[in-house]
Amino acid sequence: MASRTITTDAYKLFPSPRNVHREVFLHEVFVPHPYALIDLPSFHLKGKHSLFAACRLADMKMGQLVTFEIEADMVKFTARFVPD
Repeated sequence: MASRTITTDAYKLFPSPRNVHREVFLHEVFVPHPYALIDLPSFHLKGKHSLFAACRLADMKMGQLVTFEIEADMVKFTARFVPD
């Protein structure tokens, strides 16, 4: 099954097959570690969230984009995420 690609003004995104929601939410965090394991359920987030493999179009940097429906979830993720 081929996953569809999403292109925004800033990113070319490839949805994770584990996403419950395949939406790009308002609050975003770009993680410049394309191979880091990001286990979103372990963060116990309150709102909807999604994870994408990402290419940042401004500099073609590969990484991952995590998007959040709720700003507090973005703050929580930013404070607690440590790349492996």
